[in-house]
Amino acid sequence: MPANLGGWTGLILLLVVILLFAAPKLPQLARSLGQSMTIFKKEIKNKGEDAPAESSAEPGSTPKAEGTDSSTSK
Repeated sequence: MPANLGGWTGLILLLVVILLFAAPKLPQLARSLGQSMTIFKKEIKNKGEDAPAESSAEPGSTPKAEGTDSSTSK
């Protein structure tokens, strides 16, 4: 048994094991990662455009504190 298995040796061994056993899943993983990055970039780009619309509240409405329920009356 190898007693000195750590650092770069362990990292390379882990990479080889992942390539051997997860090779069929790698294209699917890369595709989903690319789609996630595309969605993330679109959301970041649209954040500046959506910010003013989200901050405007309905006229006459008051912000409600969390945990309170104003619909119950005594």
